[in-house]
Amino acid sequence: MSQSNLLVVMSDEHQARAMGCAGHPFVQTPNFDALAARGTRFTNAYTPSPICVPARASFATGLYAHQTRLWDNAMPYTGSIRGWGHALQEKGVSVESIGKLHYRSEEDPAGFDVEHIPMMVAGGVGMVWASIRKEDERIMGPKRMLGDYIGPGNSKYTDYDAAVVTRTKEWIADHAADDKPWCLYVGLVAPHFPLVVPSEFFDLYPADILPKVKQHPSEGYPRHPWIEKQNEFMDSEAKFSDADERLAAMSAYYGLCTWLDHNVGEILSALQASGLTDNTTVVYTSDHGDNVGARGLWGKSNMYEESATIPMIMAGPDVPVGLCHTPVSLLDVSATIAGHFGAQIDAAEGVSDLNTILQGPEDKDRIVFSEYHAAGAVSGAFMLRKGRWKLIHYVGFADELFDLETDPEELENRARDPQCAEVLESLHRELRMICDPDRTDALAFSDQAALIERMGGRDAALKLGAAGATPPPTVAE
Repeated sequence: MSQSNLLVVMSDEHQARAMGCAGHPFVQTPNFDALAARGTRFTNAYTPSPICVPARASFATGLYAHQTRLWDNAMPYTGSIRGWGHALQEKGVSVESIGKLHYRSEEDPAGFDVEHIPMMVAGGVGMVWASIRKEDERIMGPKRMLGDYIGPGNSKYTDYDAAVVTRTKEWIADHAADDKPWCLYVGLVAPHFPLVVPSEFFDLYPADILPKVKQHPSEGYPRHPWIEKQNEFMDSEAKFSDADERLAAMSAYYGLCTWLDHNVGEILSALQASGLTDNTTVVYTSDHGDNVGARGLWGKSNMYEESATIPMIMAGPDVPVGLCHTPVSLLDVSATIAGHFGAQIDAAEGVSDLNTILQGPEDKDRIVFSEYHAAGAVSGAFMLRKGRWKLIHYVGFADELFDLETDPEELENRARDPQCAEVLESLHRELRMICDPDRTDALAFSDQAALIERMGGRDAALKLGAAGATPPPTVAE
């Protein structure tokens, strides 16, 4: 059992590549870089589902979405499935949260002694309208998901993040002299849209330094048919007013990454000021990534690296310094939180404490898995990464297969390459050992249909949930 405190910081929609320590050519993240320099950065970390609510339910429990059956943003975690918070409470460990959780309600027994200014799903139900996803039944997104305004300024999200940081600094100061180790979870929303960020951060990324995005449909790139149908649901690219606003969206996203870094730096400075740095293990991660214009896509909701990989850094007492290339998942963080205090959770098979992974030999063939059954998906999408190979399986559509060793940008789909037939079949066998894609897809649709019926049917469901980004709680000015 560790004698150190544990601080877990989770952002929202932070692309794994968008950090200086990850080799990004221009994104400025000095605080993440410093944290990585004194700990371990996991270079191949993945989300269990590239959308907020299912990913966070899986994070809470250590289970995949097909095990929690919390498939989309209208099926939030309620605490009914035991998770790491409950495991810590059973051990008598002080465990509190500050900021975004994206669970159902503050009243639910989600595993925290106290939830400070928690951000939950809208109205306790979330985006029910987006659970209607069969191609012949769904409607297109009701508004521009990225926000009405894009550019420099303040939003309710930046105000909320500032309030979360203030509360966190106060909490750390108040608990500096605690005689028992504690666990604190902090949820920040940046760089999640709306794409608005204070001008000092927006101005760091003028249009003339922004890269040309890869595989843009306007230049002849044919998107995969499943992706094309999924993107039709929102099609953020088509809703930019002009090319300048599209570039402003990129500037704002990268500015929000640096705003996030600034906020994490404030929290780490508070640890230092309270004399807790040497006695606190810090884990930083995000719930999923963001496409930021690649393939003409924005937001998350697919299995490409921009969306499915996440940043992950751990630093603190006894954490080695360096890089870990073993593939890991957000579920492994769940097990790590419990394990830090000598507790256990009933996690999915193969999930492991990150400390155990670090103590063993590097295992580049370790399997990681992700799935998507949410907004815009006309069928389930499944990802399996093993070694250099990454399979994306879409129910009812052709596979995609990428060799991430020779093609890290996923520019060439090798699924139809005869030389890859054996690899493809092997990955399918591994996938079926985790779940049956067809049965899982049918179960997701069945559960969503039952939800819609409980909510009063399709017409009623179309009116339930936030039309865009989930509104944060009211915070003091």
